[in-house]
Amino acid sequence: MIRRVAVALAALVTTLVAPLPAVSAVPAVPAVSAVPAQAAQPGDPVVVRTDAGRVRGETTAEGRQFLGIPYAEPPVGELRWREPRPVSPWRGVRGAGDFGNKCVQSASWDPGYEQPSHTEDCLDLNVYVPAQSPEGAARRAVMVWFHGGGLTAGAGQDVVPDTFARQTGTVVVTVNYRLGAMGFLATAGLDGEVSDGVSGNFGLLDQQAALRWVRANIGRFGGDPGRVTIAGESAGGRSVCTQLASPTARGLFRAGIIQSGAYGDCGARTHEEAVARGAAFAQKLGCASVACLRGRSAADVLAAQAQFDWGPVTGGSTLPVPPEQALAQGAAAGVPVLNGANKDEGRTLAFSRFDLNGTPLTAERYPTVMREDFGEAALSRYPLSAYPSPTLAYAAAPGDRLFACPALRLDDVLAGRGPVYAYEFADRTGPPFASLRNLNTDFDFGATHVNEVQYLFKHFGLDSPLNAEQRVLARQMVQYWGSFVRGGTPRAEGQPAMPGRPGTVLSLRTASKGGNVLSRTVGQEHQCDLWDAEASQ
Repeated sequence: MIRRVAVALAALVTTLVAPLPAVSAVPAVPAVSAVPAQAAQPGDPVVVRTDAGRVRGETTAEGRQFLGIPYAEPPVGELRWREPRPVSPWRGVRGAGDFGNKCVQSASWDPGYEQPSHTEDCLDLNVYVPAQSPEGAARRAVMVWFHGGGLTAGAGQDVVPDTFARQTGTVVVTVNYRLGAMGFLATAGLDGEVSDGVSGNFGLLDQQAALRWVRANIGRFGGDPGRVTIAGESAGGRSVCTQLASPTARGLFRAGIIQSGAYGDCGARTHEEAVARGAAFAQKLGCASVACLRGRSAADVLAAQAQFDWGPVTGGSTLPVPPEQALAQGAAAGVPVLNGANKDEGRTLAFSRFDLNGTPLTAERYPTVMREDFGEAALSRYPLSAYPSPTLAYAAAPGDRLFACPALRLDDVLAGRGPVYAYEFADRTGPPFASLRNLNTDFDFGATHVNEVQYLFKHFGLDSPLNAEQRVLARQMVQYWGSFVRGGTPRAEGQPAMPGRPGTVLSLRTASKGGNVLSRTVGQEHQCDLWDAEASQ
């Protein structure tokens, strides 16, 4: 099942991170040089001392922001494919007014990703703080955001949560972590270098290093290290699910938010499988040793990784067993979780397969394609007559199979070890997110994968073109998420509280489409009896 999901997700990620025509490599951004210590004035609110040195952020209309702060030593040279190490201290005041480098990844149609990144010096984070609190005010709850991108793309800067931080009164941290082969390569040689004997979890360990940085430093930014919520969407949500299951992450957070991240039932690769694929990857690079692999350029590594799946590896102290099994056995006991998915997750996947290429699925081909991809039973569950077009009919099946039903199954697992609050983002009226808007298509994406992000944050730093009632829904969603991060039940003014029991889901919609309502039929709507039976095989 995990392998089938990985193949389907690879197609979705290919859509969201579609390679552009070859371009020349982007030169590495020079390291930020320290400015003289005397530049810092006593009581300056944009200069903060971290455990490695002082940083100078900037004041914005929303509060204060500190960008591109290194939380670990750059994983370059001999540190490539090693566990993250504490960042070296610096003298003076380090500028924190610009984002750091994106980790190694291909170009895509996402705004700001027109060229690939071959830069391995990328382990930075960004801190967003509301306007300075009065002296003696209580420390603020903290949300740490892990970006999406299929564990092969993206960066912390993909969301700018400064307005969210102001509206919710929280401190928000966004994180870069190693991706693709750089973050998840496992080989027998690397096994001998890592502390638990199981390589392939470098990206997850980066996330934990960032959380340790938060624990040590966030109090200086006005945050409460004892009230940290980890959150993420898609691969970021999957990362949250994995960190909930990781013994080495225990105590680094008090709550988790999983947005469209339960795909593959939060699955992970076995050590045997990961090492076998690592050997094939090394062979593709013409390498028989770790030294050879470290000698290959980032561009070579990036070119070789495309045909492989990348993700967490079980068997060591970081992830002893698959996340679903760990959570079923009580991992992260008592940690509250907000979990959900979008109503039309599969529409971007279907668009990329058919309409993007100028070959919309036809009514004549629909039965054959459905049988080939999902079987006869699925064809009867998704009759063409029930959908506006063959492509949208097809889209419902992978959306249900990969996201909606795994999210509901995860609710049941999570309920056995702590509070779980379930939602479904169901606003079909909103504009497609920025990457899809760039395509200038009239395809009906509905409540597709990623589309809820623009209701919470500035996606790719852009204000979303929401209309008046969509802005109302966005404000309500920020209230739901914010109240949860601050430590309570997810609530919004004048709206039903998000349910804390399996089987009941809060459906998030604009007022003209029925508003936010509690539903017990989401599983039926997504044909989950069919997909749950398949997952259990």
